[in-house]
Amino acid sequence: MLIRQPEIEDEDQGTVRTERFDGAVEEVSVEQDGPVRAVVRVDGKHRKGDRGWLPFSLRLHFYAGADCFRMVHTITYDGQQEPGKASGDFVRGLGVRFTVPMRDAAYDRHIRIGGEGTGLLREAVQGVTGLRRDPGAAVQAAQYAGGKLPDPAAWDQRVTTRLPYIPHWGDYTLAQLSAAGFTVRKRTRKGYGWIGAGGGRRASGFGYVGGVSGGLSFGLRDFWEKFPAQLDIRDAHTDEATVTLWLWSPEARPMDLRFYRDGMGQDTYAEQLEGLNITYEDHEPEFGTPYGIARTSELLFWANDSTPEAGTLAGQIAAVRVSPQLAAPPRQLIRAKVFGPGLYSEPDRSTPARARIEDHLDFLFTYYKDQVEMRRWYGFWDYGDIMHTYDATRHVWRYDIGGYAWDNSELSPDLRLWYAYLRSGRSGIFRFAEAMTRHTGEADVYHLGTWAGLGTRHGVQHFGDSAKQQRIANTTYRRFYYFLTADERVGDLMHANVDSDETFLVLDPQRKVRAAPYTPDRHALSIGFGTDWSGLVSAWLTEWERKGPKWEKAKARVLSTMAGIAAQPNGFVQGSGRYDLDTGRFAVADKPVVSVSHLSAVFGLGELCAELIHLVDMPAFQAAYLDYCRCFNATKAEQTARHGSDFGTLLLFQGHSRLDAYAAVQAGDATLARRAWSKCYGFDGYTESSPWRTERLTGPVTLVEGSETSWVSSNDTALYDLAAIENLALLGDGMPDQRGGGSAVARAAALASRVWPAPRCDA
Repeated sequence: MLIRQPEIEDEDQGTVRTERFDGAVEEVSVEQDGPVRAVVRVDGKHRKGDRGWLPFSLRLHFYAGADCFRMVHTITYDGQQEPGKASGDFVRGLGVRFTVPMRDAAYDRHIRIGGEGTGLLREAVQGVTGLRRDPGAAVQAAQYAGGKLPDPAAWDQRVTTRLPYIPHWGDYTLAQLSAAGFTVRKRTRKGYGWIGAGGGRRASGFGYVGGVSGGLSFGLRDFWEKFPAQLDIRDAHTDEATVTLWLWSPEARPMDLRFYRDGMGQDTYAEQLEGLNITYEDHEPEFGTPYGIARTSELLFWANDSTPEAGTLAGQIAAVRVSPQLAAPPRQLIRAKVFGPGLYSEPDRSTPARARIEDHLDFLFTYYKDQVEMRRWYGFWDYGDIMHTYDATRHVWRYDIGGYAWDNSELSPDLRLWYAYLRSGRSGIFRFAEAMTRHTGEADVYHLGTWAGLGTRHGVQHFGDSAKQQRIANTTYRRFYYFLTADERVGDLMHANVDSDETFLVLDPQRKVRAAPYTPDRHALSIGFGTDWSGLVSAWLTEWERKGPKWEKAKARVLSTMAGIAAQPNGFVQGSGRYDLDTGRFAVADKPVVSVSHLSAVFGLGELCAELIHLVDMPAFQAAYLDYCRCFNATKAEQTARHGSDFGTLLLFQGHSRLDAYAAVQAGDATLARRAWSKCYGFDGYTESSPWRTERLTGPVTLVEGSETSWVSSNDTALYDLAAIENLALLGDGMPDQRGGGSAVARAAALASRVWPAPRCDA
């Protein structure tokens, strides 16, 4: 159900009006019906009268032999909220509501509400403990345990005869309005006063209502992490209790998604570029809209034949908090060449040099995990993302400074986490990556409207920046979670991107900086070979791999665009090509051009190309990509000798060292291998001489106690981690400062013959 608030009172004045919308089912389908799992999908909108909005999609997952079923619930925001105006579609409450039959006597009806950890509020609708008269120790113990009470005739009759005078507590509420605190209250019924029943810091999001003849357990995953959340039980004293798991608590402030500032006079591209040069925010009027962003929540349900005992409830709480996950060990993933061969290897501390890098990788993961907690990077729309850049003067991340705030997948933190998990199998890394995948694939990307299929560049709000591009909607970041979990919702996101090449007709990503006139044309779209093409081809490759509804079209586009890039006079160095939407082909330029960006290969292009080369036998494409790998970190003289011109001023050499390492292995080139480690160790980014420690922060310089590492940035972290992981896997035996281990060229030659098998797809 949905509660809409049509007006928002910024100064808390006046009367708040709300209106209720109920979920209206429009379509039900069985997506899977097998011996192990069945999946039912339900789609609809929230409706009141003639209006339907806030579309929802939910899936019910049932497993053979399981004691619970799972709901994956997604909403897509399609309301209107205009900056500077107090009227609009403000969500005041959003929840999943269901009923539970109540058959037992009031004293045999039980309420369980999860508190901190596996803590529980354990109540009966009609309590017989703590009374002035004692029904007997056995009766009290049975009620607290959730067991059936003896016939009241066997109780102390001073209690039995007065049962009508003991209140029935039918309503309960737990509200988690921040990541730091929850409260619990109860009342007898509607129209009567609430009584405080406790509270704490972080609730599990779990509850149970029922009795000795059966009941329902339920839970909302990431309950406090995605605050404001709430759990309501109503009318447990009647024949039917109503439960609402609120994804957005109606007791919180309305969901305010208005853009955070006015235009500040940035009406022209020239003015907007000036703004970019001071706040790093790419602004454009009416582009800071939330229309089309989405969010997914997960719920679990257990049907119980009686009120579960405490140990069973604790196990259900644990399943809500951390869903069990089937996982293959890293060694098996490496052997199976999951996500391409040779780019990751198991952690190895066998030499001082290896151990130092492993320590650095652990340090960075732990630091960001701790920063999520210290900086409270939680909330319904925020949980799963990290911040982009630190402000050492204020001792805070630049949460309020334009493009320096939320990271929105900038330079591939998603990849950094997934490769860290693949090589280690660490559950903590998996959960961090899972939360980021859920967030960045939905809150940072449009799923409805004009910009469906595009994501938003990093900014103060996840949807606020005017750069709407493929590089953020990139399927590359979702593939890991899908292939490791078979999550259908992420499958939806990836399938939706198959036709996202059409978005280049709608919005030119280079519109503000083009030197020559350009009008998008269906038969001559300008598409870059870096951030643009990598986002497109990852969706096509995945559709082909999954044999999705459009896999044949997707396969054709994978092969035709690979061939088109390979045929350019300068291959990848050409920078971009003119693409025909109808044929899925790039036109071949009539002359060589050198157009290289430091961003082209840092949004998953390198990892994707390695996988494509492994899968598709296309020597010309392989040669074009290896040429790019060799040339990016080369000297200007070497670039000019190869392509007739140098690449200009470049950045991010450390991150590109992994391209050197890949090319070194492919060619068995010891010189290139040495350059890979040279660039990895200190041309930019993090070095061995970086502090590699945190500094303690306390008041009054910081809001809460914690730590900082002012030299850390999320861009450098993502690129350092990926470079370190891939260089270790590709050239670890030849790294500098090793004691033994052979030469880089020996390692390169061994990998060239051992790791790269014959391609498995017919080009």
